[in-house]
Amino acid sequence: MDAETIFKLFLALFLGALIGLEREIKRKEAGLQTYALVVLGTCLFTILGFKFFYLFSDKQSVNFDSLVIIQAVATGIGFIGAGVIFRGEQGTRGLTTAAGLWVAAAIGVSVGANFYFLAILTTVFTILIFSGLGLFEEKFLRKNE
Repeated sequence: MDAETIFKLFLALFLGALIGLEREIKRKEAGLQTYALVVLGTCLFTILGFKFFYLFSDKQSVNFDSLVIIQAVATGIGFIGAGVIFRGEQGTRGLTTAAGLWVAAAIGVSVGANFYFLAILTTVFTILIFSGLGLFEEKFLRKNE
């Protein structure tokens, strides 16, 4: 395994853990482990997609499209997201967690595809949304509850 692949996996793990730490501090359903695993896993799938593409690109009998892996990641994370959404007497819960996992998957794909700045910036934005906009909602939008 080359150094760049190891770097990608560590960066993905770190970025996922940062988001998960914020979720863990707020005691949300999905936390440190979940977000770290989602970003790491999607990064790995993306790395594999590109490696398979290059491995089979010179073979006439094999048709391999690495974008299909990204589509599969997006679909698969939708199932995980659906599993964290609950509807009950208190209303619908887990939508923000599902959206966060969806963004986390995109961060993993970004790292796997060498878009490091995009992944880091999106991680920062995600943490700001979870912490800053969450606080804004609590203070100003849910006063009457």
